[in-house]
Amino acid sequence: MRRVAFLIRFALVVAASSGIETALGDPIYVDQGPKWTAEDRADYYTRDQGSRLIKLTWLRALKAKDGQPFLSDGLTRYGFLPNPGNDANLPVGLHTTGPAESRMVGITCSACHTRQVEVGGKTYRIDGGPAFMDFQEFLSDLDKAVGDVTASDTAFAAFAAAVSQPATPSAADVAALRQRVDAWHRRVHAFVTGTLPPVGWGPGRLDAIGIIFNRISGTDVGPPPDYLIPENMKIGDAPVRYPFLWNSPMQNQTDWAGFVLNGNRVFALARNTGQALAFGNFEPRRSFGPFFNYANSINFDGLKRLEELLLKMGPPKWPSDWPIDSKLAKDGQKIFERQCSKGCHEKKEVRALRDLFVTTWVTPIQNVGTDTRQFDELGWRVKTGALKGAGIPLIARHLEEEDYAVHMMFSAVAGAILDNKLYLGSDVGPGDGFGSSLPPNAQKAPSTSLSLSPAPVKASIAPPSSAQPPNQPESLTIEPGTLLERTLNRGEYEARVLEGIWAAAPYLHNGSVPTLAELLVPPAKRMSQFKVGARYDVKNVGLDVTQEGPTRPVTDCNDLNSGNSRCGHDYGTRLSDDEKKALLEYLKTL
Repeated sequence: MRRVAFLIRFALVVAASSGIETALGDPIYVDQGPKWTAEDRADYYTRDQGSRLIKLTWLRALKAKDGQPFLSDGLTRYGFLPNPGNDANLPVGLHTTGPAESRMVGITCSACHTRQVEVGGKTYRIDGGPAFMDFQEFLSDLDKAVGDVTASDTAFAAFAAAVSQPATPSAADVAALRQRVDAWHRRVHAFVTGTLPPVGWGPGRLDAIGIIFNRISGTDVGPPPDYLIPENMKIGDAPVRYPFLWNSPMQNQTDWAGFVLNGNRVFALARNTGQALAFGNFEPRRSFGPFFNYANSINFDGLKRLEELLLKMGPPKWPSDWPIDSKLAKDGQKIFERQCSKGCHEKKEVRALRDLFVTTWVTPIQNVGTDTRQFDELGWRVKTGALKGAGIPLIARHLEEEDYAVHMMFSAVAGAILDNKLYLGSDVGPGDGFGSSLPPNAQKAPSTSLSLSPAPVKASIAPPSSAQPPNQPESLTIEPGTLLERTLNRGEYEARVLEGIWAAAPYLHNGSVPTLAELLVPPAKRMSQFKVGARYDVKNVGLDVTQEGPTRPVTDCNDLNSGNSRCGHDYGTRLSDDEKKALLEYLKTL
C-alpha cells in the first residue's frame, strides 16, 4: 500500500509540473582541463557508436502532441541541449549516419552525459555531466507519434507524402512504406510498453540496466518476423541518475552497482558495447554446431574514439565567477580527509588488469544503506531464445534455455566484440532503426519452442511491490566458472573519486537528494520532494529546489526498495554547521 500511495503522489506532482526548465542564452563552457578542446567537444556531441533509432526523414515527418513538427523545438522540451554544429539540426547526443537519401538517427553518449546549469542569468555547459534530459518521455512520445501516423489511412498518407521523393508516391510505394513503419512500430511499441513504468523516471534519470536487459532479451532473440519475446520484458523500476563521465576510464569497476569490470582497453570496449547495444541493431543467430553469429550495428571505431575523448575530458572546475571562500575550503579539506576519503572516495592507484605504465583507481563497492531496487533487476531471469547454448569459454558462461538477463548481456557483448576482432560476424543492414528490418538473405532463425506469433503486448502493467520479493537472494554470483566470476550483494554501489562532484546533483545513485548540503542532513530529515531543473544553488551545491520544473517525490527509510528512497549515506550528518559549511566549500574545489 505504501508503494501504491507513493506512486499516486508521484503521478500527481509530475502531472502538475509544467516541464523541464531550461536556461536561455549561449552557454559558458566550464574549464575541463587543457586537453579538452572545442574540436573534442564537437566530436563528443555527434560521434556515431552504432545506435540506430529511426530514419531521419521519418523523424522529420512526425508530429508532436500539439500538432507541430516533432523536431520543432529541437527536442528541448525533453531536456535535450542545442547543438548548432549538427548538420541535421539535431540536439546534442543525436547524430546521423548513412547515405544522404536514407540517413539514420542514432543516440550517442553525450545525450545523457552533457549538463547545462543556470546561475545568475548565465548558463554553463558541463561536458560529461549528468543530463537533465527526460528520456522516458522522449521515447514514449516518439512511440506515440509513430502510432498516430499508422492510426488511419489519412494520417499515413500525409506522413508518406512528407517522407517520399517524389512528394506524390505511388500506391505501391505507400504500401511498402506502411509495412516498414508498422514493423518499426511493433517492435518499439512492445519495448516501450514492456519497459517504461506507468509513473515516469523523470528528468535526469533512467533505468539503464532495465533498458539494456529488455532490449537484448526482449527484442532481439525471438522468432521471426519481429524477433520479439515480450514476456522477457519487465518494467524498469530502478531508475538511476546519469553518472558523470570524467575519470570513468580510471575506475577499476564501474556501473552504479559496480558489476562491470573496467580499467583496461578491453574492459572499456566491453563497457561501451553494452550500452551501445541498447539502441543498436543486434541479430544473433546460431551459425552451426556450437558457433554463433553476433551480427550487430556497433561502430567499434566510434566506441574507441569515444573512449579516447573520455581520457581527455577533465573534471569541471568550479566557475571563476561563482563565489568561493578559499580559507574555508582549506578547513574543509581536513574534514574531508578525516570523514570522506579513507576507504571510500580516495584516489588509490592500482596497476592490476591495466597497461604496465598506466594506473587506475580502486573503486570500492559497498553498502551504505541506500535504495536496494537495482539488485532485483540483476536477478531477472529470461528465455534466451536465439542465444540458447551461446557461450565463450572462460569469458561468458554457456546460456541455458532460461538464464539470467545479466549473463545474456555479457554473452552478447563478448560475442559482438569477438566477432569484430576476428572478423567472424556480419554487419547488419541499416534497416529502419531499432532492428526493425533485416538485411537481404538474413540467416534463418534457429528453431525454438517459442510461438512464431509474438505474444500480445501488455496494455498496462501493475507497479511492482516495494517490498523485497520472496526468496530474493541477498547475493548473486555472475559469470560463474569463468575468469570474470564475481559476486554482487544487495544494496552495494560504487564509491567514486569525487572530482567534479559539485556538478553532479541530485545525489545518491538514484538522484534522491537535491544538494550536497541536504546529503549532510540525517536521512529521516531530508526533503521528501524537490524540483528538478537547470537552476543551480551554489551555496548548498546542487539543485535550486524552488525552481520551476517537475517535482520528484522520494521515499524514506521505511521504503528502501522503492527505487526512490532517499535513505542511506549517513556520513557527515553529525558535523557542526560550521564544519558542514567548510566541507561543502572544499567539495566545490574538487
